[in-house]
Amino acid sequence: MEELEMQVELVENWIESNRLSELQDFLNEQNISDVEELIDELPEYAALFIETLNINRAVHVFSILDFPTQERIFKKLSAAKVRELINEMPPDDRTSFFSELKGDVVKHLIIMLSPEERKEALSLLGYPEDSVGRLMTPDYITVKPHWSITRVLEHIRRYGNASETIDVLYVIDSEGRLMDDIKIRDILISDLDTKVEDLIDSRLISLHANDPQEEAVNVFRMNNRVALPVVDEQGIMLGMVTIDDILWVANEEYTEDMQRIGGTEALDEPYLDVSIFHLVKKRGGWLIVLFLGQLLTFNVLEFYEDKLTTILVLLMPLIMSSGGNSGSQASTLIIQAMAMGEVTLRDWWLVMRREILSGFLLGLILGTLGFFRISVYQAFADAYGDAWLLYGFAIAFSLVGVVLWGSLVGSMLPFVLRRLGADPASSSAPFVSTLVDVTGLIIYFTVATLVLGDLVVS
Repeated sequence: MEELEMQVELVENWIESNRLSELQDFLNEQNISDVEELIDELPEYAALFIETLNINRAVHVFSILDFPTQERIFKKLSAAKVRELINEMPPDDRTSFFSELKGDVVKHLIIMLSPEERKEALSLLGYPEDSVGRLMTPDYITVKPHWSITRVLEHIRRYGNASETIDVLYVIDSEGRLMDDIKIRDILISDLDTKVEDLIDSRLISLHANDPQEEAVNVFRMNNRVALPVVDEQGIMLGMVTIDDILWVANEEYTEDMQRIGGTEALDEPYLDVSIFHLVKKRGGWLIVLFLGQLLTFNVLEFYEDKLTTILVLLMPLIMSSGGNSGSQASTLIIQAMAMGEVTLRDWWLVMRREILSGFLLGLILGTLGFFRISVYQAFADAYGDAWLLYGFAIAFSLVGVVLWGSLVGSMLPFVLRRLGADPASSSAPFVSTLVDVTGLIIYFTVATLVLGDLVVS
């Protein structure tokens, strides 16, 4: 931290004294992550940093910035730098940036691209917004099965610099269909006269251009790859997706899920960049839904008004919180399991069986504690009179039922939403808690009525 503060002070001195050549030498020697930190510390000079960096490093720094920062910088760059930057950006990073911009701005920028880059950009932007096609780059190396290792190495030396990565090479047939992929390690340790076809192991894993990006994240996670090829319906290779792009998608998905689980719509920008009006809009919808849901609690209390005793009212928060908490736990666990690919729609029955058992056992534990609480208060304060035993059983049985019900609702709601085509993360903890609060009160008062009988009078 002290080093960063010293760098910030040094950079400010260079800028104030107009010693831009020293600033340029300094920035070009830093890691791109270090330059990104300087941009965070000195946002007013962000455009100057990009203008000052050599184009290769400027592209890499620009690519790791969040979109609001990219947009602010872009508005301050010279036209020449803008043209140079977008033409040098990797196709996948450029597509990601263009996807966030407004249509008119994108049209203007596409005109600034070279004919070849323009063709690539329009092709990638033609894929659905959240598809793998938007992530892929057409910059990769292909080889033919009849080539020798000697020819492959010559091919890499000639075209490798234009590829986003040479860690993996792709074997295609004469019609462009993908046959297999080969790690560069296998090329380097093989004899020079070895044929590519001798290295093929037929364990190909590929993505389809129209696959959801979330599915690509799971494929990468399960197969430990740094890059995967992208093909069309006929198996023709279209491009490849690299792990750096997948990490960005995974981070965005995680952030959106956490926001939805917390009971708000996903924010499109970093929290501090979101306007108050937009923040209220994102949060207000869910709060209104939850408020209307809580109004049902009033209706339940009104229905059971004649059967409420002071003791039952005082114990009510104990029941509501236990049911809501168990539902929120179950919902969060299932949403996370779905996101990780550990649970699919066909596993709903298995999940239900597990939650019935675990919910019952959890309810039994809390019910025992509830009964113990009644017993202790009765022993020391005679709080419940001669009916203390009945109150104890009413609380114990209610907790078993409410916790079991909360676990079932919390675990099954994500499956219902996924079946309907909605995001399971929308079954947020506050939503589940509100739903279980209302239904939990019905369970509580029904059980109390059955156990206490004539004692349940106002």
